[in-house]
Amino acid sequence: MRISFLSLLFACLFFTANAQLSCAKLFGDHTVLQRNQDVPVWGWSAKKAKVTVNFNGQVVQVRADEQGYWKAVLKQMPAGGPFTMKVTSGKEALVYNDVMVGEVWICSGQSNMEFQLKNAYGYKAELKDAAQLPIRQFHVPDKISLTPEKDISGGQWIKADTNTVGDFTAVGYFFAKKLSQTLHVTVGLINTSWGGTQVEDWISKDAMLASPELGAAAKKLPLTWDEVKIRLDNQLKQYAYRGQPVVNYTPEQLAAEPALFFAAWQNGNVPGSWEWMGKLYSYRGQGFMQKTIKLDSSCNKHTSVLRLGTTDADMDVYINGKQVQKGALSGNFQVNLPAGIWKGGDNSLLINLKSGQKNPAGAGTGITGAGNDLYIRFADTTVNLADANWHTMPDISKPYHFDFLPNNTASLLYNSMISPLIPYAIAGATWYQGESNVDRAYQYKISFPLMISDWRNRWKQDFPFLFVQISSFGTMQNSNAGSSWAELREAQNYALQLPNTGTAVTTDIGDALNIHPKDKLDVGYRLANKALVLTYHLPGFPESPLYSAADFSGGSAIVSFTHAQNGLIAKDKYGYVKGFEVAGADHKFYYAQALITDDNKVKVWCAQVPQPIAVRYAWTDAPVEANLFNKEGFPVSAFRSDNWKGVTEGKGFE
Repeated sequence: MRISFLSLLFACLFFTANAQLSCAKLFGDHTVLQRNQDVPVWGWSAKKAKVTVNFNGQVVQVRADEQGYWKAVLKQMPAGGPFTMKVTSGKEALVYNDVMVGEVWICSGQSNMEFQLKNAYGYKAELKDAAQLPIRQFHVPDKISLTPEKDISGGQWIKADTNTVGDFTAVGYFFAKKLSQTLHVTVGLINTSWGGTQVEDWISKDAMLASPELGAAAKKLPLTWDEVKIRLDNQLKQYAYRGQPVVNYTPEQLAAEPALFFAAWQNGNVPGSWEWMGKLYSYRGQGFMQKTIKLDSSCNKHTSVLRLGTTDADMDVYINGKQVQKGALSGNFQVNLPAGIWKGGDNSLLINLKSGQKNPAGAGTGITGAGNDLYIRFADTTVNLADANWHTMPDISKPYHFDFLPNNTASLLYNSMISPLIPYAIAGATWYQGESNVDRAYQYKISFPLMISDWRNRWKQDFPFLFVQISSFGTMQNSNAGSSWAELREAQNYALQLPNTGTAVTTDIGDALNIHPKDKLDVGYRLANKALVLTYHLPGFPESPLYSAADFSGGSAIVSFTHAQNGLIAKDKYGYVKGFEVAGADHKFYYAQALITDDNKVKVWCAQVPQPIAVRYAWTDAPVEANLFNKEGFPVSAFRSDNWKGVTEGKGFE
């Protein structure tokens, strides 16, 4: 028996050692292949081995190269299935069941594409129908790499049903639902997205090197993780100390400093993670946050409550030099303060952040409670603490490190989450990203089209590329203050100059207080409308009007739009059009009156601007008042007729 067992064990080990046949991880049970296109199937085997792919009546035989790489190409097929795919080489065989031929779309971008259906409006209603819908998703695992990878790190095709659909990309799911119901085919989604990422993460280094705008920065990209670490450390110190010598502050020293002292520190916002504040991205360590609070002298006489919401971190709190709290508090962070703590005039609230969020979902250091749960409350008044008027300083006298994350450098996600997908046959790509590039919106006019062209060049196919215009978030400004979010929307629309592209405008369904609006149904359906017209050439699916031209004469602007042939409406109970501004030769903008004309244009004027030369609409971070739609119910995209310098011009990727 002993000999038989050892023989069996040896045989198993020998087989395992020589079992070299594999397919790229995109292929497996429940795979969706693209209809009406040649379909590459590829993988690895013993070098020079003969490999046979048998699928849907086709038998394709190829030979692997010296590195063991092989690729077979199946001829075009109509939609159908389920089929079985069998891949063999010698005595090795791979069998994949329930393979469908239908429509395959990439879903990529940052957190609003990553946003799962279980967190979206309408999730429970979708559970009733999910199992009957021919929708499948392949979720590409998160991974970063300094060089292009041959294969993704894992993943599998999942069929939509009651138990699985909650984990699907919400935008992608609703997009696929409308396509499948209209085209009557299986729709496969390749979800390759990562929250908080910049567009440069998704562009190949070679494409950046060839770009006149980004080439110089690409030449300086680090080649090793040690170089990344050194670069991050230098950026952190340069940012925090503004090029001045590094100072190791102590809490006691800072607590004794007057409020004016902290004006030299970098600004930060509360609530918010340091992850999204300047060069503090991926910093993992301790630090300080300070806010100057101006109070009436009567506050000295009353007790108060300091509340920092559900921020679950170790924090020491100082007010005007006196420590009032040490360490973490269970549950909500709330400190009851006696009279005499506050004074009339400027008060200094200093927080020593001694740990990051204990909640694993938290991202690094910061005060992250809800905005309406951060305040100082007196008997008769409440002072809200949620704003961008805080000051930040990392404490590098204590141990710290950096987590390697996508935005540490460029191309990390192209290398590991896009390149390995090529040359999988696809119908097109959907994209929801831009929030992480708003500070460099002007440059996005170059970087975003560069990414689209880069992907198309790699696939050797000018496939449809559909994107979501970023939604409403933040505050209402006028054009004299400028808006980086409006400039990003403009930069996104700039990509429409590329052929076979389309956009879904979503400013009307956003949430000014939440960067992740929960209405993903309308987003997905609007993308699907564009796909059904652009890709599948079906009539009757409307889309948002886009600015076409402005004629300035007679003291007004006459604005024309595309996709407004059936008429425009103002979504307002009084019928007033809102959201327009005009400016004259002095470049100063004023809110303007607007009227929809009989020929589906808009007349815009303002008494304070007798000779307007520029008109803008919805030019703000959160254009919640903008209310111009076409009669099909789609919002007019934000626009400006001028090209005057904006708030992000001159800011570029480093």
